[in-house]
Amino acid sequence: MFIIKLGGSVITNKAKECCFKQEVMDQLAAELKHANQEIILIHGAGSFGHILAKQYKLNDGFKRKKQIEGFALTQAMVQRLNNLVLASLHNHDIPAVSIPPHAVLSLSNHKLSRIDYTVFKKYLALEFMPVSFGDVALDNQLGFSICSGDLLIQQLAVEFKPEKVIFVIDEDGLYSANPKTNKNATFFEQTTVKDLEKLTTSLNAHADVTEGMKGKIHTIKQIAKTGADTILLNGNIHNRLYDTLKGKKVRSTIVYGDKI
Repeated sequence: MFIIKLGGSVITNKAKECCFKQEVMDQLAAELKHANQEIILIHGAGSFGHILAKQYKLNDGFKRKKQIEGFALTQAMVQRLNNLVLASLHNHDIPAVSIPPHAVLSLSNHKLSRIDYTVFKKYLALEFMPVSFGDVALDNQLGFSICSGDLLIQQLAVEFKPEKVIFVIDEDGLYSANPKTNKNATFFEQTTVKDLEKLTTSLNAHADVTEGMKGKIHTIKQIAKTGADTILLNGNIHNRLYDTLKGKKVRSTIVYGDKI
């Protein structure tokens, strides 16, 4: 099985609030349908979550009453995005079902303290495609905070031990620096967790409330401990996701898991 994360930067315009990229999502849905694999799908919150979460400083925890309004609005917005993703999947005859993080997990000072994997397992057993997403959730210490899609995928990888974890992003893969601002950035076709340690300090991707690429590298390191390989590929290029799911070589970055 595969665990796939559709980045918020791929399926939304992160600079414009609630701007969904319908054509991109429909193309990715078609590729998922044709690949015909067992998949748990996660998607980022993109402009449906990050803008409000930053405005209300939700990741700082509950500090003032106004944040309650922000929490409720953010939760509604990310579920709105989730509905758009589900609709696209359903239009491509994929039996996708939503599993909202706030309903199945809780956090403790930003870290996962509880998650119910049973619902994922039962849906998979019935050949549904479970779909979850970056969300706001209750936090035992902070009142509430953000459960990023990356945190979720990290925990699911530990539990389900997928064949591969795939991050669908808006770049071809990992670079030595942010390729949007540095033309001399070096592209990495393959790398290891040890090499990622050096990369963490040099990457300067666009910052957001889930720490952008720096946070993603931390997540990949944790996934590597399960032995799973992680692939980062460009979701804006047709069939890169499909070809990867079918075992074909495409321009992407593979981070090899620790072999146990």
